[in-house]
Amino acid sequence: MRILLVEDDQILGSALKKALEKHAYGVDWFRDAENGLLARQDGEYVALILDVNLPGMSGFDLLRQLRVRGDDTPVIMLTALDGIKHRVEGLDEGADDYLVKPFDLEELLARLRAVIRRRSGRRETVLRCGDVELDPAAMVARQAGTPVHMAAKEFHLLRLLMERAGRYVTKVDIEYALYDVNSTVESNTIEVAVYNLRKKFGSDFIKSIRGVGYMIERKS
Repeated sequence: MRILLVEDDQILGSALKKALEKHAYGVDWFRDAENGLLARQDGEYVALILDVNLPGMSGFDLLRQLRVRGDDTPVIMLTALDGIKHRVEGLDEGADDYLVKPFDLEELLARLRAVIRRRSGRRETVLRCGDVELDPAAMVARQAGTPVHMAAKEFHLLRLLMERAGRYVTKVDIEYALYDVNSTVESNTIEVAVYNLRKKFGSDFIKSIRGVGYMIERKS
């Protein structure tokens, strides 16, 4: 899942990018609204995280342009302005949530999961394929009721394949969903993650066809 981050503060932006990537989000980070707007026009994102006070065009201006164009991608606004007026302005412009700096990273991650879940219209967040179930909100996967531990990238690869169960997902689609556009992805990174998931869930759990992609069969 890819996130668009627009934050002009070098230290905060860098920290957020690293933290989100640690949780297996692909993050495209820009320090001004103009480039953030161009990135949104060229790419697909599950959510946007926008700072309010940006050089040139403000985060409010960027949000307003997105909503006027009919773009309903979930948006979380970040700001050092803690006045009610500014929070109301952000929500009225179409923000889905609002966080005042400084904030706790775990709260941002929880709010991010919540806005993505709400916008997707999912009432049931747990994914199931056979005896494997995955709870994206809790970041927990189980097989036959037993928790299965894995790295963050493996978890999000499993989520992507389970969300698209019954369909082959190409390597390009996986890289696009899990990595930012500037990342250099080693040629065997996806294969290693698939190998690790097969070790955990069984060699037949993930099907593959060379040149086509990977698939988890849809099972009730």
